[in-house]
Amino acid sequence: MAHPEQPVDLECACEDGSRAMSLSQAKQLIFSNLIPIEIAENVALEQAYLRILASDIFSPSAVPSFDNSAMDGYAFRAHEVADIHTCRLKIAGEALAGKPFMSIVPAGHCIRIMTGAPLPPDLDTVIMQEQVQAQDGWLRINTPFKPRQHVRYSGEDIQKNQKILAAGKALGPADVGLLASLGISTIAVKKKLQVAFCSTGDEVCALDQPLKPGQIYDSNRYILRGLLSPLNLQLTDLGIIPDDPAQLKTMFENAGQNAQVLITTGGVSVGEADYVKKILESLGEILLWKIAMKPGKPLVFGQIKNCWYFGLPGNPVSAMATFYQIVQPALDYLAGATPTQPLSFQVPCVSPLRKSPGRQEFQRGILFHDDNGQLVVKSAGKQGSHILSAMSTANCFIVLPQETSDVTPGTLVLVQVLSAKI
Repeated sequence: MAHPEQPVDLECACEDGSRAMSLSQAKQLIFSNLIPIEIAENVALEQAYLRILASDIFSPSAVPSFDNSAMDGYAFRAHEVADIHTCRLKIAGEALAGKPFMSIVPAGHCIRIMTGAPLPPDLDTVIMQEQVQAQDGWLRINTPFKPRQHVRYSGEDIQKNQKILAAGKALGPADVGLLASLGISTIAVKKKLQVAFCSTGDEVCALDQPLKPGQIYDSNRYILRGLLSPLNLQLTDLGIIPDDPAQLKTMFENAGQNAQVLITTGGVSVGEADYVKKILESLGEILLWKIAMKPGKPLVFGQIKNCWYFGLPGNPVSAMATFYQIVQPALDYLAGATPTQPLSFQVPCVSPLRKSPGRQEFQRGILFHDDNGQLVVKSAGKQGSHILSAMSTANCFIVLPQETSDVTPGTLVLVQVLSAKI
């Protein structure tokens, strides 16, 4: 069902198989329809890793909350040391991390202080223990110093009421640690997106079953689980669904009632046994069919009741390419995460690349440093959409625009980093 505020003209973009929609058009269409999840829940901080923040977080206190020493040494008043050659300070006591010096420091005195220990009132400077001489309760400073040196001031990292994390951020270890440092023990996050996935096709065989003639083992479902797991979703593995209209229809009906997103692989190209299109049309709505990218031309986007559907190609590399380029950003958006762009930049390509104009290509590449220390890229090997070994070797996509033809060595190309491989 199209978003009423952002209509997209699908007919002019993709009339038939010869005019597949461009990747940018496809993403515009998809995102114009999706509506991010709004339901939030409170979770304990130790359960918040990779969860999506539901609202902005403001600091309840300053960090550090008190002035403290950045070094092991001695704290004193800088104005009381006019001449280091003649000045001596009486040592009044000691301050440790977690055990502050609680008395008033008299004029002409200093204290021994450890890293992280609170700085007593009126003391403003710390000198390292290697730069002084302490003897018989007196301190002599041997090295010139700067007033206010080696002091961590209250609020130097974070001011009270400062916004520290924005809604839509996926919480990483540093974020959770930051919240813990502020004494925040529970946090409001978006509810996990409910995602169901499966492989389809009579040719797909479970790993614990013997292969029949013409069958292949099901790798796509394991690939999907690996791609989905880091996104911290609520996953339901539907297994393998054969090319049987009744079973496919039941699967779609159940997903439409129980999942917010359904992802399948296989059964979306043109063929006698590809029932997905007809079933989807009878139960819901098809919004996209085929995109002008390689690998990954046969891709279906639609809706069954309140469940969004992504039908990925059956070839494993095609399934991965379309997942990275379309499905993952769509899932992030639906889950309420702030949209981000993959890390991309240009580098010289040191191997020849074969390409015909007409479709945007995402060839598998290997980023590495050459003998001169320059970052370059080369092909990961054979580029067939069934060649999973090249995808296993690759640490990036080499992104070749639609109009590009063969690439000669030395040409600058755009690479898109596969973050899990770098």
